[in-house]
Amino acid sequence: MASGSEMRERDSAPVHPAPRVCYLPEDRAPSSHALATFGFGAHAATYDDPRHLRLAMEPLGMSMGEEWRVSSPVTFGREGALRWSRGGGWLYAAIELDEDEHGGPEATAARAYDALSRFVAGSPECHVQRIWNYLADINLGTGDDERYKHFCNGRIVGMGDIFANGYPAATAIGHHDAAKILQVYLLATDRPGTRVENPRQVSAWQYPRQYGRTPPSFARATLLPADDVLAISGTASVVGHASAHRDDLDAQLGETLANLDALLTASHMPAGFDSYAPLKIYVRHADHAARVHAFAAAHMPSAPLLVLHGDICRSDLLVEVDGWRYRA
Repeated sequence: MASGSEMRERDSAPVHPAPRVCYLPEDRAPSSHALATFGFGAHAATYDDPRHLRLAMEPLGMSMGEEWRVSSPVTFGREGALRWSRGGGWLYAAIELDEDEHGGPEATAARAYDALSRFVAGSPECHVQRIWNYLADINLGTGDDERYKHFCNGRIVGMGDIFANGYPAATAIGHHDAAKILQVYLLATDRPGTRVENPRQVSAWQYPRQYGRTPPSFARATLLPADDVLAISGTASVVGHASAHRDDLDAQLGETLANLDALLTASHMPAGFDSYAPLKIYVRHADHAARVHAFAAAHMPSAPLLVLHGDICRSDLLVEVDGWRYRA
């Protein structure tokens, strides 16, 4: 298993403070300093602004919006299907593609990642820190024909050279929208972060063949360049490379929290998840939401929280957590 973090080279140039991620009591139009805003589910507001993206996962509990806020005004635009914004030294880029128009999950992932990689490679903010991927029916199919495995194949084809020095933190979750829309978005800046691995887990790109022809391409977390926040990948009940506690939600939640704590220790971040740690919890079965909320209230009562209905990339996993851990 990996132990610890892969440290980046240091230089003397000033670094940009990380965007502040906050959850809002309702969707709102992006402000001048909003790098990106997100709504969740079919009833979320929509805005004709490249910085706003309505994500397909339905909220389980209070409906909220999400905002990434930076220290200076933001410029934004579109290039074909790709939307982008930049400000405060940071770049947001996103793309939505319909699989029915692009040949299925593998070809669609390749096209999406090719477009994003080309755009980032031509930008001053050419170091990707964090990526999110949302696709329909993620567990449909068996063996190498599972849709998630096809997505992984296409993702690596489309990546090109932009990730030659290592993968960033990432999330891949299945949504339940009837349309087979692939949504991918990322956060980048002008220098590399520090990739963090979990000593309790095998690095995802080193998974054995049983997990597909192409192993998942992500780090467990990224410490952003100013060392002010840890961007945490989708984290679940996995020990080594194996899923743990099949069909046991409470045990999976406990194991997931142990993995999250291990990432904080590996990256020398403050322990625990408090008001400086906005988190998303993805829940496979909507009727598990009350137990998930109760677990969060008991173990991370002050953490800003979004609970969303989404399928985890392995069919035996019931829950996954991602998010941010700020120093202050």
